[in-house]
Amino acid sequence: MIEKKFLKSKPVCKATFTLPVEAAPDAKEVSLIGEFNDWDIANAIPLKKSAKAGVYKALVELETGKSYEFRYLIDGETWENDWAADAYTASPFGEENSVVSTLN
Repeated sequence: MIEKKFLKSKPVCKATFTLPVEAAPDAKEVSLIGEFNDWDIANAIPLKKSAKAGVYKALVELETGKSYEFRYLIDGETWENDWAADAYTASPFGEENSVVSTLN
């Protein structure tokens, strides 16, 4: 799930990416990787686990007016899509990537 808040003062969308614990029940770490960080695993955005809410979350500021492909990386080896992404698109690796749109 992706919750978006568009800022009126500048062209930025604050996007909260949320992955249910059910998607990675035994994960030690979950990261967010996509076009917004050039798919660079070294610059992956860590998601924080909220045991109370049963989710992993990360807040990312994205430029508005664009669409970004992304995926979650679980324990550095398993890729997972966002079950509630705005769209999905084919990747060159035979998988689909999740898409988040910041068109307002």
